[in-house]
Parts: sequence; structure tokens; C-alpha cells
Amino acid sequence: FEVEAAHHEVAPGQHEIDFKYADALTTADNVITFKFVVKKVALEHGLHATFMPKPIFGDNGSGMHVHQSLLNKKGENTFYDPKAEFQLSKIAMGYIGGILEHAGAFVAVTNPLVNSYKRLVPGYEAPTNIAWSEKNRSPLVRVPAKRGMSTRIEVRMPDPACNPYLALATMMAAGLDGIEKGIDPGEPVNKNIFTMSQREKRRLKIDQLPPNLSSALDNLEKDKVMIEALGPHIAEHYLAAKRQEWADYISQVHPWEQERYLDA
Repeated sequence: FEVEAAHHEVAPGQHEIDFKYADALTTADNVITFKFVVKKVALEHGLHATFMPKPIFGDNGSGMHVHQSLLNKKGENTFYDPKAEFQLSKIAMGYIGGILEHAGAFVAVTNPLVNSYKRLVPGYEAPTNIAWSEKNRSPLVRVPAKRGMSTRIEVRMPDPACNPYLALATMMAAGLDGIEKGIDPGEPVNKNIFTMSQREKRRLKIDQLPPNLSSALDNLEKDKVMIEALGPHIAEHYLAAKRQEWADYISQVHPWEQERYLDA
């Protein structure tokens, strides 16, 4: 598949590599192929490539920003409407609305590790606020400036530890539910949310993503649309496996706790 861009990112040894869009299933295949090849090439050079969301404390974590658009059977981009506000169609607005509506639940799939939530904290470019914008990168959903066939949304919270098949399925189900129900995403938030007070966030009705995997799993379990998207078999086993992962984590005593409390 075609790599469109690659550059060094903010953290040490961190790189962004963007490959060309495709349909959802092909894109998920490409993610798996990409990760395999990167690890293999790194190994051949005596290095280890990790897709861990937050490998280094105090540095930016690694995300997997997912650009999404919907084409009709004629190959036209249904997100584009030159006459609409922001040149975004009702379909696009509904899709954004659905993503925001279900983000607190599908985050358990797009950000599946205990470690994922160490990345989703304020101050490191990762989105923690459930909002959308076409001007800045602090909200969860950004709409890039290009229009016409390039009209798309960018969901910025997923990380590369996710199962791309499940992650893309849940995001698409959320967006399609938003279209079907006509969910209004509200006005875009074009001010930097990271600098806002809690009062201002409440006034603008900006919710936060769950603070940890356990809370995300609670939200996922209650979201009928997301459970239906996964199917009962996968949903049941996924929730059970992730609950066990959380139980393993909270039963451990971590170095931070010993440093903080042992001689206090």
C-alpha cells in the first residue's frame, strides 16, 4: 500500500507514518501489515519498534488518528455539501454527532490497554475532550480544511494498540447511528480546550473521556449500539478479558506507590 507521508514526531524515537485511505476492511488489513513490517525492519537493525500508547513518562504518547469519510455508490463524498455551513452535509454532521455520542463507550475498544489512559491526559496533545472543531487539534474530532472529495473527519483518540477491525467497526457504527438518529454534534469548539477552565467546559457542554480502562468498560457495557456492533460473542469475551486485565493491574504494587508512600 502507499505511504503518503512520514516524519519525526515530538517524543524521542517517535514517528508518524500516514498511508493512503481505503475501504474499512482493507485499511484494517493495512494496519496489521504495517505494524508487522515496522517491527520486522526494526528487528533487522537491532531495534525494537513498539506501538505501546505511552511508553515514556513525561513524553507524548503514540496515537492512531483515523480519517473517515463516506462515499455513495456513485463514488461521491457524502460528507461534502458546498451550500451547507462549514460545507459539511447533514450526513457529515450526523456522523460527527454519533462519534461524539458514543466516544465514551467505544474508547474501550479504540484505546484497549491500561496504558492507553496514561496517554489520554491533558498536556500531551492527545484529546481528552468530547468535542469537534475545524480549527484546532485539542478536541476529539477534527475536520481537516480540504473540501470536495477530500472532505473527512479525523478521530484523534484511538491508539495503535487497538484491534483495528474492532476499532473501525465501532467507530463506523457510532457514526452511522448518528446519521440515522440525526444526532446534532453542536457548534465546533475553535478555542483551545486545554486552556479552558472547568466552568467554561461545563458551559459549552464538553464532556471528558473516561479516566481509565475500567470506566471505559462500564460505558461500553451500557452502550447497546456498540455491543450490537461487536456482536454478543466478541462483546462478552472482550469485556471479560479486559476486566481481568484491569483486575491484574490494580492488584499490583507499582514503583510510584512505593516511592510515594513507603517511608511517608
